[in-house]
Amino acid sequence: MDMDAKELIEAIDMLEKEKGISKEILLEAIEGSLIAACKNNYGKADNIKVNINQNTGEIVVYAEKTIVEEVLDPIEEISLAEATVKFPKKKHELGDVVKVEVTPKNFGRIAAQKAKQVVVQKIREEERRAILNQFRDKDKEVVTGVVQKSFGRNISINLGKCEAVLLENEQINGEIYRPNDRIKVYVMEVKETTKGPRITVSRSHPDLVKRLFEAEVTEIHDGIVEIKAISRDAGSRTKMAVKSNDVNVDPVGACVGVNGARVNAIVDELNGEKIDIVNWSDNPEELIENALSPSKVVSVVVDETERTARVIVPDYQLSLAIGKEGQNARLAARLTGYKIDIKSESQVAENPEYSKPVERTRSKKNTSEEDGYYDDMGNWKGEN
Repeated sequence: MDMDAKELIEAIDMLEKEKGISKEILLEAIEGSLIAACKNNYGKADNIKVNINQNTGEIVVYAEKTIVEEVLDPIEEISLAEATVKFPKKKHELGDVVKVEVTPKNFGRIAAQKAKQVVVQKIREEERRAILNQFRDKDKEVVTGVVQKSFGRNISINLGKCEAVLLENEQINGEIYRPNDRIKVYVMEVKETTKGPRITVSRSHPDLVKRLFEAEVTEIHDGIVEIKAISRDAGSRTKMAVKSNDVNVDPVGACVGVNGARVNAIVDELNGEKIDIVNWSDNPEELIENALSPSKVVSVVVDETERTARVIVPDYQLSLAIGKEGQNARLAARLTGYKIDIKSESQVAENPEYSKPVERTRSKKNTSEEDGYYDDMGNWKGEN
């Protein structure tokens, strides 16, 4: 790319106007690249300076040389006699520093090449910075993207001006991502790398459901209804506890919507994932009872110190309370923060001690909801 001095300044002025890149920053970067280029001619560039006239674009390269009696290094030194000849209008003394023009003959071509490289690089940097700033504002929010392609087990999602990565462990099990599909994703992390912004998104994060409800339900957006807790088995089922700050507003009804319109819109976005919405309560017994919905509960005995609860349900409700592979009980435990042990009325009749206040809990090894599950008879099965 050949350009004269005037074209260089015009191009820089245009970039400043269209891209918002400072003219001074561009010229400074070009000067720096030209100094580096001069090193190839002189072997070093410590005393080489480049000046670009901001109005005309004229480029001058000069070396700062020290006046000495005997020149040992012609790149950095100049004799008093030569300095007097070159600058006859000035009075010189040994030790003075003078600026000697050393612009190479072919420097116009070199300057044009370097200027182009710098401009392209600066445009790329500014675009990356703009994208980074834009998506930093979207961090922990939901955005709409278009599925691009898969690489390995990960998926590339086009978010408009940049691409995001949907990692395998952030995908919903069983969900199929086809090119050009439009999907909503939760922005987990926005990170600056040497290759530009890296945006990691999720389809399985519980906060995806939370953000979808905030966008769909006006009462949540306005702060009238609060989402107090969410637990999720992505792609299968979510439990959400909500609370109203207005006695005249039913929080569950607000989230469900007329004829289920609001919740169904979110279920459709999540490809049929079931969503249980229950009332939040500051009373742990009531909260646990609500969390085990849709099953009916006879009684709940909690140990707030150990964060455990013993729950009794009717015989015909046991399977429903526990759920397939313990899912209902597991999600309720995550939602409430309590380790929940469920028994039927007939099981309690065989062991009356169960309904008494909890005196001890399982060992720490077995208290995590990830360490086991309830079978269909309500028995805890620890996993090895």
